[in-house]
Amino acid sequence: MHLKDQVAILSAFADLPDPRGGRHRLHPLQEVLLVALAGMASGAEDWVSVSEWGEMRLAWLRQFLPFKRGIASHDTFQRVFALLDTSQFEASFMAWMSGLCPSLADQTIAIDGKSLRGSRSAKGLTHLVSACHTDSGLTLAQGRTADKSNEITAVPALLEALDVRGATVTIDAMGCQRLIANKIVERGAHYILSTKNNQPKLVQATQTGFDHSVRDVAQGLLQQHITLDKDHARLETRRCVISRDLAHFDPELRHQWPGLQTTIMVESIREILSGTHKGRITTERRYYISSAAFDAAEFNRRIRAHWRIENRCHWLLDVVFGEDDCRLHTGHGAQNFAILRRIVLNLLKNEKSTKASVKLKWLRLGWSVDYLQSLLGLSPR
Repeated sequence: MHLKDQVAILSAFADLPDPRGGRHRLHPLQEVLLVALAGMASGAEDWVSVSEWGEMRLAWLRQFLPFKRGIASHDTFQRVFALLDTSQFEASFMAWMSGLCPSLADQTIAIDGKSLRGSRSAKGLTHLVSACHTDSGLTLAQGRTADKSNEITAVPALLEALDVRGATVTIDAMGCQRLIANKIVERGAHYILSTKNNQPKLVQATQTGFDHSVRDVAQGLLQQHITLDKDHARLETRRCVISRDLAHFDPELRHQWPGLQTTIMVESIREILSGTHKGRITTERRYYISSAAFDAAEFNRRIRAHWRIENRCHWLLDVVFGEDDCRLHTGHGAQNFAILRRIVLNLLKNEKSTKASVKLKWLRLGWSVDYLQSLLGLSPR
């Protein structure tokens, strides 16, 4: 995927409506956004530290905006982001990302959910659904659901907001729903959906096609691709078998899944090579359906790439940015703070002048205001 040059981040949020009444706007929204974003990019992890960082960098900040009344208090930051309309903030975020990633054709987009464990309130946890570009690790869009079970309704809304034409969308078993498959095809994309017992007839029909996979591969009736990975004293043999023979599908069942072309089985055999459990072998089979017609090697690559949303996005948000430790639960605060984190993470991932890790680049933002200014695309007034 080709990434465009970094755009000035604040220009993407210039039209964001201020949720406060006129007499409460002592600090313009653009100033509040700049301090929040730059402060978080520099290592601030809550509104107290964001406000404190702003006080320390006030002279530098005045190069870009007036800050006639100085830096807002942490209470003001908390109030503004608790009131800020999340749908409008997310729309601005997605508009910025669409400029950064002008085309998703031929790319793989993984969709998965994540709970903000520190956001627990009387209404429960804040649960987010994100769309991630698997090769770059960039978060393309995010939406909130009432709980994990409501991902089914959140995914179509996320797809409606993204231009996924020509892309392949991968979702785990929670998203294996006809409504979602229809929306993906309607938006001009292909799907790869994991099947589990939430769709028993589909699972049975899919598994039937692989009952004799070893024999059928040998006879040339099925195609397979095998990879070997050795890491952490573990050897994994990964066998991806595909079938385009859908004769065993009930016609009505097949009709329910638009564009269905391929069924896939991924068999993972793991052997422990050392330690207490040396020699232990476990085998797991997972089944998928797809509207694409890739070969076995390409399906193997794209299905495996789906899990990059965990280690290239969710893991970094938790381990580097401490997302699960954040205790925001007033209004829209947790969700809007999460958007800020993803903006910073995307900025760091899109920064290609160094091969340093995300953690090191984040530290550099706190050490150098020149680096921070460059990354945010800020120009002095």
